[in-house]
Amino acid sequence: MEVSGDVGSIDPDLLQLAEVSPLALKSNRDLIDELYSQWLSLPDTSRLVKSLLDEAKSSTPLNVPGNSSSANATASNSLPSMFPAGSAPPLSPRSSSGSPRVMKRSVGPSSLGSPLKALFRKIDVADVGFVTRDQFVDYWVNSNMLTMDTSTQIFTILKQSDRNYLTQDDFKPVLREILATHPGLEFLQSTPEFQERYAETVIYRIFYYVNRSGNGHLTLRELKRGNLIAAMHHVDEEEDINKVLRYFSYEHFYVIYCKFWELDTDHDFLIDKENLIRYGNHALTYRIVDRIFSQVSRKFTSKVEGKMGYEDFVYFMLSEEDKSSEPSLEYWFKCIDLDGNGVLTPNEMQFFYEEQLHRMECMSQEPVIFEDILCQMVDMIGPERECYFTLRDLKGCKLSGNVFNILFNLNKFMAFETRDPFLIRQEREDPTLTEWDRFAHREYIRLSMEEDGEDASNGSAEVWDESLEAPF
Repeated sequence: MEVSGDVGSIDPDLLQLAEVSPLALKSNRDLIDELYSQWLSLPDTSRLVKSLLDEAKSSTPLNVPGNSSSANATASNSLPSMFPAGSAPPLSPRSSSGSPRVMKRSVGPSSLGSPLKALFRKIDVADVGFVTRDQFVDYWVNSNMLTMDTSTQIFTILKQSDRNYLTQDDFKPVLREILATHPGLEFLQSTPEFQERYAETVIYRIFYYVNRSGNGHLTLRELKRGNLIAAMHHVDEEEDINKVLRYFSYEHFYVIYCKFWELDTDHDFLIDKENLIRYGNHALTYRIVDRIFSQVSRKFTSKVEGKMGYEDFVYFMLSEEDKSSEPSLEYWFKCIDLDGNGVLTPNEMQFFYEEQLHRMECMSQEPVIFEDILCQMVDMIGPERECYFTLRDLKGCKLSGNVFNILFNLNKFMAFETRDPFLIRQEREDPTLTEWDRFAHREYIRLSMEEDGEDASNGSAEVWDESLEAPF
């Protein structure tokens, strides 16, 4: 095959060589090199390369299809791959009614049995793809499975034989099977990078709520005290993954991931103080952000000094958006407890409130002096001793999360002061939903409407069936 020397006369479509077999190309390296040189010389190629170089110089993420890694990502980061620059995770498929929460269901429950797949892999040590009856019986009897309850059985199946606890890695086979077989996640199979992100987010959420010791070693006692087993059963029975609000909801993952990506302006999968201060439209004070980065509440998994990784952000965001949960109360209590003596004194609380007071004055809002705020918080919590708050005091009051909002989140403090009747009605209509559930639902709707904004402007957006929505 002869290649013309006239660059301007080459048709770029011809360079696809649809009629030439791969074997023929491999056997003619000179031809490949010549075609590549010709492609680089094309005007369109020159414009593309120049555009990419300009973007790189301006620190703009390269909009290259299929780009799934960041040059700045560190080897110590547990999330090495990145989603394509300029894009976001896919939205959950909507039913004909338009609701993102409801999918077409088949008759009868799903029979995924994710832990059973892990059991199969554990018995099939030779990786031959099948397990004999004798192998199964031998494992089940020798492991004393017959005498165990469901939680203990699952714990035994998932854990390594030389350990008496579960790690994050032990849950990866379960998530792989769910992603491969659950009908509610089938749409993710074309984007494996987001399958990985979803799986890791679910695991982080599990350890945030269930691993109460916070040491990364989930014990049998913690597993039995939590609601993970019930959530796993729910996954097996429910084909709409977004109805499994505990841990597995794809919409919850979507909200978390998009929030992180929005703050991570240089997309190195790390967040610094200046990034985090923008969270929630600059809702947080500088003093609380400093305390977060002091790692007094939780040591960062990121190995880069002064930066938090994705897992650290998941813990922060779950704590920030649902201050009624015990993990959140413990997280923020440690932040406010400056001397680490286990009590929150008026001086410590005033230290954080001073910045709130200054922000109110700058926004021309009527400031509320600390003495009045302290009386309000004491009345709200009803502590055993009025001179300080203990963690036990806070855990015994349903309104204790508002104490932290008063001290360092101005937006939520103002919302609490105005007692928004709409939010109060939401809570009363479905008290089983947590603050996180409500927040994630609102944010997903907002994000999905932004994604569909172009269709909406053309008048082609789907109509939502409000009767199928959760009562928000």
